[in-house]
Amino acid sequence: MGTFRHFQSIDQVEEELAGARYIADRSLATVLFLSYRLQKPVFLEGEPGVGKTEVAVVMARLFETELIRLQCYEGLDASAALYEWNYPKQLLHLRLEEQGTKRKEEIERTLYGPEFLIQRPLLQAVMGADHKPPVLLIDEIDRSDEEFEAFLLEILADFQVTIPEIGTFKARERPLVVVTSNRTRDVHDALKRRCLYHWIDYPSFEKELRIVKTRLPGIDEALARQVTRFMQKVRSLDFLKKPGVSETLDWARALIAMERRELDPEVVRETLGCILKYQDDIRMFERDIWQDPEKRGEYLEPDSDG
Repeated sequence: MGTFRHFQSIDQVEEELAGARYIADRSLATVLFLSYRLQKPVFLEGEPGVGKTEVAVVMARLFETELIRLQCYEGLDASAALYEWNYPKQLLHLRLEEQGTKRKEEIERTLYGPEFLIQRPLLQAVMGADHKPPVLLIDEIDRSDEEFEAFLLEILADFQVTIPEIGTFKARERPLVVVTSNRTRDVHDALKRRCLYHWIDYPSFEKELRIVKTRLPGIDEALARQVTRFMQKVRSLDFLKKPGVSETLDWARALIAMERRELDPEVVRETLGCILKYQDDIRMFERDIWQDPEKRGEYLEPDSDG
């Protein structure tokens, strides 16, 4: 397992994630433990904002290694993800060399050295960062084209890259790979077969409250419970975009910055943009919930266990 910290058990993974302020279900800790032990990529699916990307960030912190991130998008191709040659630098080098006495063949050979190679995220992961296997995050694979998805299969299987001009490179130690998807489209089974799969759902009240208190240790207990209960109720509504845990934390931070110790109708209205990101959702919430005193009261009532 090289220079990675050695996980002895699933309990240890769970404890170390919590120590790094990431609250994980037992099932997620198990997947990460197996990913580490079996050296297989982990494929995380779930709604936006539930903590998929944060898994890679935290694992890099635990391993004390570099996080290499490949953000996927429509039109992403191999050259942007793997490597490309620095043509302007090569051209300048060629012109300088032509003024000397070297033969044409000698000059051509010097054009494909490491100083002209631009390493993109996948090649960086294969070569290793600072001689230590990094954590490779392939974020939002569902945004890329199916052609790019197919290109990834070989990389994930062998962690080997061939650059025609200079040869083949194979990772000395496989990085820990985290692939995420927001499920905007189905990812091909062939890619999933190369990974361990885990779905991250919206958290329960107890888990979300623990996340809020862990990430914002100075928050007032009553406010933390009130915010958490509010968010749990909001997610039961049929919004275009339901808020995730990241919105819960953003909202709680905003309320702390405003020195609020509890929710009231006015502060909720003023800060709706922290949790709802579509105007249609905000209109629907104000029309169907906030203008109804009885429903509004249900969202604001103090938590009975608080």
